[in-house]
Amino acid sequence: MNAPTDEIPVHNPAASEAWIREVSNRIAKGVAVVTSAEREAKRKRREFDLAYAHAYKRAEGSIKEREYAADIAAMPHREAAENAELAYKHAERTAKALEKELMAAMAVNSNIRSMWTAAGVS
Repeated sequence: MNAPTDEIPVHNPAASEAWIREVSNRIAKGVAVVTSAEREAKRKRREFDLAYAHAYKRAEGSIKEREYAADIAAMPHREAAENAELAYKHAERTAKALEKELMAAMAVNSNIRSMWTAAGVS
C-alpha cells in the first residue's frame, strides 16, 4: 500500500471527492496486499513447523535435548515466520489507517459542501 499523501489541499467539493476516490482506490489495492502478506505469513509458519518437526525427529537424547536441538535448527525458519507475521500485521494496520482516512475525507467533504451551500455556491 502506498504511503498516505502528506497534505491534500481540499478547498472545494471536487477536490474532496478526488481525495475520497484516491483513498478508496488505495483501500481496494490494500486488500490484495493484506491477503498476500497473510498468505506469506502462513506459508512461513508452515515452513517453520516442518523444519522444527524434521529437526526434532533427527535429534537424539531426552525430550528436552531434542526440543532444544530442534529449536536451534529451526531458528532461521522461526525468524522468517515472525518477520512475515510482522509484515502481515503492518499491512493490516495500514489498511485500518486508510479506513480512518476515508472517514475523515468523507467528513471533510460533508463540511465543505455545507460551507459552500451556506455561502450560496452550488
